[in-house]
Amino acid sequence: MEIAVVHGDITRQDVDAVVNAASNAMRGGGGVDGAIHRAGGPAVLEDCVRRFPHGLATGDAGWTTAGDLPARWVIHVVGPVHGVGSRDQLTSCYRRALEVADELGAATVAFPLVSAGVYGWPKDDAIDAALEVLRTAQTSVAEARMVAFDRSTYDLMTARVS
Repeated sequence: MEIAVVHGDITRQDVDAVVNAASNAMRGGGGVDGAIHRAGGPAVLEDCVRRFPHGLATGDAGWTTAGDLPARWVIHVVGPVHGVGSRDQLTSCYRRALEVADELGAATVAFPLVSAGVYGWPKDDAIDAALEVLRTAQTSVAEARMVAFDRSTYDLMTARVS
């Protein structure tokens, strides 16, 4: 699998699936979650409510329509809060997202840096956790695109992927 690093907006990625850093409730929120729900429109929330009436556990993943996004699907993952959850839960988000992508037949997947925003996970470790999974995964996904919204995160990711 090719691992690419992109500086940009995850909601504008032309890929088969975008990964959403969601809350357990799966009802939209701030950060990446809010951006994906706003850009995808009401169909994303409607599908979350229908498919996940009780939400998702931390470290798990599930998919919905992408609504108005350029992608076909949204793969929602629930990352851990730093200091509360575990690194195993963080790496599980990436593993489970790839498993769901394989079930869907998604060849290209755009990932945010899960848990590194409002959930407070240190960016260096969040990047290392993502790369640990992406570099060793047995998957049919051809391209994992790590999308950084800000320049400093992009620079950190680029330094580790190279």
